[in-house]
Amino acid sequence: MKKLISMSLMLVMVIVSGCASMGAGDNVQKRAQIIKMKNETLSQLYKEKPDTRAQLRSAVGYAVFSNANINLLLVSAGTGYGVVQNNQTGQFTYMNMAEGGVGLGLGVKDYRLIVVFHTAEALDTFVNHGWTFGGNADAAAKASDKGAAIQGEVYYGNMSVYTLTQSGLALQATVKGTKFWPDKSLN
Repeated sequence: MKKLISMSLMLVMVIVSGCASMGAGDNVQKRAQIIKMKNETLSQLYKEKPDTRAQLRSAVGYAVFSNANINLLLVSAGTGYGVVQNNQTGQFTYMNMAEGGVGLGLGVKDYRLIVVFHTAEALDTFVNHGWTFGGNADAAAKASDKGAAIQGEVYYGNMSVYTLTQSGLALQATVKGTKFWPDKSLN
């Protein structure tokens, strides 16, 4: 069983590694694509949850990530990219992410993750250490603006987390760990 899970996780990571890509281009173009994704995601968040606009303005900082996730029966994995904005300094930190988990489910989805930092320590820990552990449960049947998604996430620390499913077909409940780290080539 352990070998099956290990092999499944490797297969999922290979598949997912091609899903969440910021595309081609030089570093200036890649940064611009990430900022465009951030702005579009925040517009969608403010439209769906208007009270988050004030929360993000008053926060120490926030992060926005684009993620592709695959869940095959007992194993879940995903990869993505994004940016952290420090509201106190105005500094951007471009980052990557990878996640792995165990639980029941089946599906593929493309989603956006918004993390709001309520303390400077939470923001600093996120950028410099980047581990987050939590649980995830969701159901999604969405393509473009058609369909619907219901999701819930739980993370620890002085952060609020929002997810917005862009597209996918998934039914899953997992316990997962996510690693975030600065992108050396973009910072």
